[in-house]
Amino acid sequence: MAVQWAGWSPDVLIRLDRSQPLRVQLESALRDSIRTGQLSPGERLPSSRALATHLQVSRGLVQEAFAQLRAEGYLTTRTGSATRVANVQATQATPPGPPSSRAAPRLLADFRAGLPDLGSFPRADWAWAQREAAKTAATADLGYADPQGAAELREVLAAYLRRVRGASADPKDLVICNGFAQGLILALHAIGVRRVAFEDPGYDAELLAVTDFLGVEAVPVPVDDQGVDVDALRASGAGAVVLTPAHQWPTGVVLSPARRHAVASAGPFIIEDDYDAEFRYDRDPVGVLQGLARDHVLLTGTVSKSLAPGIRLGWILCPPTLTEKVTSLKAILDRGSPHLDQLALAALLRSGRYDRHLRRMRSLYAARRTTLVHTLAAHAPTVRLSGLEAGFHAIAHLPDHLSEADVVAGARARGVALYGMSSHRSDGATSPPQLVMGFGNVPEQTIRETVPLIADLFR
Repeated sequence: MAVQWAGWSPDVLIRLDRSQPLRVQLESALRDSIRTGQLSPGERLPSSRALATHLQVSRGLVQEAFAQLRAEGYLTTRTGSATRVANVQATQATPPGPPSSRAAPRLLADFRAGLPDLGSFPRADWAWAQREAAKTAATADLGYADPQGAAELREVLAAYLRRVRGASADPKDLVICNGFAQGLILALHAIGVRRVAFEDPGYDAELLAVTDFLGVEAVPVPVDDQGVDVDALRASGAGAVVLTPAHQWPTGVVLSPARRHAVASAGPFIIEDDYDAEFRYDRDPVGVLQGLARDHVLLTGTVSKSLAPGIRLGWILCPPTLTEKVTSLKAILDRGSPHLDQLALAALLRSGRYDRHLRRMRSLYAARRTTLVHTLAAHAPTVRLSGLEAGFHAIAHLPDHLSEADVVAGARARGVALYGMSSHRSDGATSPPQLVMGFGNVPEQTIRETVPLIADLFR
């Protein structure tokens, strides 16, 4: 079908057919029109309802397309105002050349794990919180503030961690940092060990590069269906261990009660990565390990999964003996995280808007989780999913005879990005063949439309 909207310039024509997902086609048409200048900065788009009626598609599909383009910076929306074209530098249209057999197709879906729904970032609430921070900040807050972090944020964050995560949290032991990677650097430097244990499978090479930067030896410790192997941890000789006990990254298993107590008394310092535990579907979120062993657990958390990675705010809840060391290094690195953003996050937490956002996202991710389960069951019943009790990624267990690399490459050739478990294994092993499938930033309709396109690869 082809529709020309009367309010737009005459050259803007949207054509939709059934050759690929409709939402992807609509996004592409709007994106190209903005890039080439056919839609000018500030130009008003029709409402989602009006455009859906003219295109004969669901309003939800149009809203998802608008949300994606807002997240990419092509569109803007203000409360009480229409959706408009953002001020994007128009690019010159390139004359079409002969198709290249080597050119990778544009992605229809990207099942990258660890990425929340960027289109659902609470822009209005964050803008409100930033205005509140700007209005209420003291003049001194605009100078070089406390490198440990804004007292207002540490107070409200400590209360939140006690209430929601079961932590033993004192504001004076919280240090605000710029995300988990910086938190890991601060924690490892403060502990001062030469050997640190990591879960296997666990982080990929990009994050483990932190140990090379610090000159620390990284030792893999195996994980099974009960969590980290405590006997192997004791035998590793590591002076510290990095754990994801509430929702192991990436397998999704929960550290069993017996092993929680065993690891809490095992001896080494524990850096606890509490990355997405608020999003639990089968029961209340599992409390943090730090509540059992305050004196030797450094609890790290961020808003990268709950809000968006671009906020770049996180925290370390330190043992009292390490707080000063962590704060001193933070002061050396950057003199503290952006103070006004800290005040904005404090306002968001204090107002209840943060909790409201989490409730909404929990419902959204649960729906996408259900859609992924049902769609795979219908089109690829030989694929088993695990690790679905929390978060927004799952482990897809492929039939043993399949090659993980072949499935990933075959899907990419069809415009679907999949990721193998091998990049999370210390030895890079591709057996058993598994995929780490993130659905946080993949709308339900996209899951329904793209899984059938690659289902034969799973057979």
